[in-house]
Amino acid sequence: MSELSPQQRETLLFELLDQLFDEQITPGQLLKRLRREVLSMNQTEYAALASISRRTLSAIETDRNQHTLDTFNRAFRPFGLSIGLLPRDRHMRRKLLTRAS
Repeated sequence: MSELSPQQRETLLFELLDQLFDEQITPGQLLKRLRREVLSMNQTEYAALASISRRTLSAIETDRNQHTLDTFNRAFRPFGLSIGLLPRDRHMRRKLLTRAS
């Protein structure tokens, strides 16, 4: 896999976040794609970077088990993301995100 430029990484990040906000992918699928496509890391490498176990990373990426906010935040921190509150309704979420830009 070729290395992405910073602009390509940012574009991919926004595309994947749009998919998450539109409920096309789960948070676990988002993390897995970011890990693979942006950082080109395997689970062991990424788990060490994020200070979580490989088993925990695997569980997050496959949307298994419940995890604490702290664990999710550690998992997404390398991408400059944190877990927050958003409206559950897709249209309200879009409206809020559009207002923020």
